[in-house]
Amino acid sequence: MRAKKLPLEFSEQVCMDFLALFIEALMPVLEILLVTAVGLVLGMERINLLGAISRQSLNSLVFFVFSPSLIVSDLADTITLDSLGTLWFMLVNVLITFLIGSALAWILVKITRAPQHLQSPIIGCCAAGNLGNLLLIILPAVCEEDDSPFADSSVCSTDAEAYAVLSMAIGAIYIWCYVYPIMRIYANKATNDTGTHGATTRDNISGENSYLHSEIGTEPLLPSEGCPSSEECMDQVEFHFTGSERKAKIFGFLIGIVSPIRKVLIGDDAPLRAIYNSASLLGEPTIPSMTLIIGANLLRGLQGAGVRPALIVGIIAIRYIIMPSLGIIIVKAANHFGIVGSDALYQFTLMLQYALPPAMNIGTISQLLETGESECSVIMLWTYAVATFSLTIWSTIFMWLVS
Repeated sequence: MRAKKLPLEFSEQVCMDFLALFIEALMPVLEILLVTAVGLVLGMERINLLGAISRQSLNSLVFFVFSPSLIVSDLADTITLDSLGTLWFMLVNVLITFLIGSALAWILVKITRAPQHLQSPIIGCCAAGNLGNLLLIILPAVCEEDDSPFADSSVCSTDAEAYAVLSMAIGAIYIWCYVYPIMRIYANKATNDTGTHGATTRDNISGENSYLHSEIGTEPLLPSEGCPSSEECMDQVEFHFTGSERKAKIFGFLIGIVSPIRKVLIGDDAPLRAIYNSASLLGEPTIPSMTLIIGANLLRGLQGAGVRPALIVGIIAIRYIIMPSLGIIIVKAANHFGIVGSDALYQFTLMLQYALPPAMNIGTISQLLETGESECSVIMLWTYAVATFSLTIWSTIFMWLVS
């Protein structure tokens, strides 16, 4: 039998709906692009408003003041015992993105026979997505659009920030507990094979290289004094980073989960609401500051060394074709078996975690391990340039699937 043709009106309506979703997805990506471009311009030598010293100061503010305030205020406002019961799958979902990305990266390395000094950043770029500031921009922006497919804009924006902050917290933990050790193993192997293992120390790091740029801002490296070896310095940096982040996250979870503390700090009638409101106010500069830093850091990619086109194409294919496709299958399967609830925004967030560009602190780790630093900047430049288009397309598809 011949298949029935769809009515012309139905086809036109589908196209119009998809176009509307495309415009909704395009707006937040354009916002990211514009602010990133401003950061890139400000980082140029002729302007130098975001040069090495300025970035160091802004990075310190973001890491020690803005970002912890944002994490505490958003987690405390939305994360409760009930919500933790429904959001636990995000912990698993982010881990899956890291596992799939690293496995695909290993295959890419074998197929392309990538040089050993590039294997560490390749695995890092494929495994770790930018689960922090990009979601902090995209999710609330989508909610605020007039034709948003999600819930009421105020409720949606509150949930969106909570999902983004939780994603950022989980991603930071996995990067330092999973990706960093893997990159360190490959970096040590490359160093040993070139016969320069132990020949360099961190005592000569200065200027911009003395700062550890992280996805949620940056963190200054610990002073080299008192570090007998490069490896011990890296251990101190890792401990300092994870310790500082852990305190902000634990404090935010405690405020949200412990009802007496929540009643004292959160709400119009809370006696200590000024503390919570102050934390919220300090958290507001986090997003623009981090995005400006990304733009300034990407400037190094324009001056970096060349990388084989096959490697760049392979990383782009992994991050923007294979992983988002697998993400749809995984999230839909989880929803089918009742693991993920019916919240469209939550499903959209889980899918979007598979389609993000590499985490900016992969470049930081490459710099810290002294392996493929300039090449990593080139990879970052190309992947973030392509992300402008891929994020828009995949965001449109994800919204269409969950709406």
